[in-house]
Amino acid sequence: MNVNRDIFKAYDVRGVYPGEVNEEAARGIGAAFVAYLKARRIAVGRDMRLSSPALAAAFIDGATSQGADVVDYGMIPTDMIYFAVARDKHDGGVQITASHNPKQYNGMKMVRKEAFPLSGEEGLLEIRQMIESNEFPPPAERRGLVTTKDVLDEYVDHVMSFIDPSVIRPFNVVLDAGSGMGGLVAPKMFERLPCKTTRLCFTIDGRFPNHEANPLIEENRRDIVERVVAEKADVGIAWDGDADRCFFIDGTGAFVSGDFVTALLAEAFLLKHPGATVIYDLRASHAVKDTVERYKGTALMNRVGHAFFKRRMRETNAIFGGEVTGHYYFRDNFYADNGFIPALLMLELMSKKGQSLHDLLKPLASKYFISGEINTKLKSMDEVAPKLDLIAAQYADGHQYKLDGLSVEYADWHFNVRPSNTEPLLRLNLEATAADKMAAKRDEVLGLIRS
Repeated sequence: MNVNRDIFKAYDVRGVYPGEVNEEAARGIGAAFVAYLKARRIAVGRDMRLSSPALAAAFIDGATSQGADVVDYGMIPTDMIYFAVARDKHDGGVQITASHNPKQYNGMKMVRKEAFPLSGEEGLLEIRQMIESNEFPPPAERRGLVTTKDVLDEYVDHVMSFIDPSVIRPFNVVLDAGSGMGGLVAPKMFERLPCKTTRLCFTIDGRFPNHEANPLIEENRRDIVERVVAEKADVGIAWDGDADRCFFIDGTGAFVSGDFVTALLAEAFLLKHPGATVIYDLRASHAVKDTVERYKGTALMNRVGHAFFKRRMRETNAIFGGEVTGHYYFRDNFYADNGFIPALLMLELMSKKGQSLHDLLKPLASKYFISGEINTKLKSMDEVAPKLDLIAAQYADGHQYKLDGLSVEYADWHFNVRPSNTEPLLRLNLEATAADKMAAKRDEVLGLIRS
């Protein structure tokens, strides 16, 4: 079987269709996925990309050839496949998606029982090796059966259970689904809320005719920012392509960092569940741990990546976890990430406190000054370790730890430098207690990285 090994990433399968990810690859991965998990019944979903129906059909063909029954949930967001796998007690599941990538890409996010993710550290490597060595079990005597199921209404009931809809105020909200899967769920959700909504790119279209479905890139936020300002909206909410992440714009049109969203969502949970445990990623602003401590909760730092977050949350019974990239995890959502629960919790927090999102952010924005993630490409992977050693030596007087890359802390500033899993790239996240200090230290550390 001729499958490009480079499509197997740290957390998923992803590549350009059809040159890298294609029906042959999907068929092989479907068979290997079932064989690896020894699965008897799995869930399959897909996003709106033009290649997704063909890839889903090929994956199902491979899976059923190994005797597994398949429940086809159709075109849904990624977090709905997590819900389906855990709620309906499947042995595993796959979402055909390339998440926020441009339209020419596609891929697969795979989970085992209870929606626990397969990753490069557990599952994806074994599947790749099975395909490369052509070591599949023989086809099953009985091909698996395929049935279809619709769980949209039950899913919306589930996400709505995280808030008390009766407290939500009639906010003016601008929504941007990016032509992606947010356009399936958001209408159902907001019809249960008293908010006035302006809806952008709600027609689901895998060609992304308006802009790419990646709100982390500034140009993709231009439409929603303009409308938030023009409509004098209380908040803007945008989703990525497969809608497992949502992003916030405040009433001034400013993009809200994932660090500050994590801090506010932690506050939302701790108001309801005093003393609960919250997991945050090591790149995050100290706003997160300080907020958790202020509300008498327990804040636990964690390495980056959804497999690591979901495992740690299970181990500690954490109620919530947040990554700065916009992935937010919830204990009562089978420990999985979700792109709609954060939107509801934010509206509920704004309602309870009687404040706009901009007002909620003021105490954080005046105290924590963050660089955001800054990427620097190196010539080769061989440069990564020496660069980290150089930075560690330069800041030897700081408190250092190596949970993921290198983190260094001082009294009034801190930073993390971590390598990419897949390319010669170093990522810097830095924070200080003053804007000028942040800028100076950011440039100082970048100077070492780029020297």
